[in-house]
Amino acid sequence: MNLVGQKFVADVGGTNIRLALIENGRISTIKKYLCADFESIDDAILHFQKQIDCSEFVAGCIAIACPVNEDVVKMTNHSWSFSKKALQAHLNLKHLDVINDYTAIAHSLPTLNHNQVIQVGPGHAKEHGNIGVFGPGTGLGVEHLTWTGNGWHTLDGEGGHVDFAPTEPDDLVIWRYLHAKFGRASAEEVLSGRGIVNMYRAFCEDAGLDATLTQPSQVTSAGLDNSDPMARKAITHYCQVMGSFAGNLALNLCLTGGVFIGGGITSKLKDFFIESRFREKFEAKGDMAHYVKTIPTYLIDEPDHGLLGALAYLLQQTQTSTNTETIR
Repeated sequence: MNLVGQKFVADVGGTNIRLALIENGRISTIKKYLCADFESIDDAILHFQKQIDCSEFVAGCIAIACPVNEDVVKMTNHSWSFSKKALQAHLNLKHLDVINDYTAIAHSLPTLNHNQVIQVGPGHAKEHGNIGVFGPGTGLGVEHLTWTGNGWHTLDGEGGHVDFAPTEPDDLVIWRYLHAKFGRASAEEVLSGRGIVNMYRAFCEDAGLDATLTQPSQVTSAGLDNSDPMARKAITHYCQVMGSFAGNLALNLCLTGGVFIGGGITSKLKDFFIESRFREKFEAKGDMAHYVKTIPTYLIDEPDHGLLGALAYLLQQTQTSTNTETIR
């Protein structure tokens, strides 16, 4: 498909929407907005279009933090809901892709270089080995990438909503707290912004202390500066649970291409995370420890990886498609 004109990509989370213009096959003019500042995703995109003084877009790719299998997309952690077809018509686009945000992140991984990731622990990636990625943020995104005769393809799912699996006594404190509150303990209720608050509250309750911190940023800050013992315990255990979760992903799909960790919370904990017991817990798989020991784990150190993945996906679709009016 030869689409002449301006194209855009968007990375939409539960809190922020990031938009960028595509110029010469690269992202440029990146803008970040609060989702709460706009009634709809249409308004946000049109605001971006006006702000960069663009008369119209011909194509775009939106990576968004929710299921996208149906025409109507309803965000899991925000109020936005829209029809793909109606959005394409409203924006007057010849081509529109709407993909899960972790589909985009997965597509970015083969494009990242050693300056854009930090390896945590040992291991060596096998060429064309299966890849996994997850990231704690407003929610918990999970995606897999596998190599086929036609290149890299994602395996979609909602892995962030699997059951939380306790592996040690402190995990049971968290599990009991979540089960009492929700009737179920999911991975997302532990590994997310609200998850780190849940973890902090669980430890406070278990210790008979008042939970005075209410926001994820408060817990991470108090934990990093060690001003609150329960916050410190929460971020310490947070990194360990990430290790166990990452190891489970590696076992599920033989991720010899590596496990990548993204998400805003992990990036804020960066140095603390690198020095944590993450890798120890990743390898703590009993008789199967040898299976995961050679699998590398990486922290994504590239803030624009969601946009880069949306770009890679859009370019792949528009270069191979022959239909002039397409939507996915």
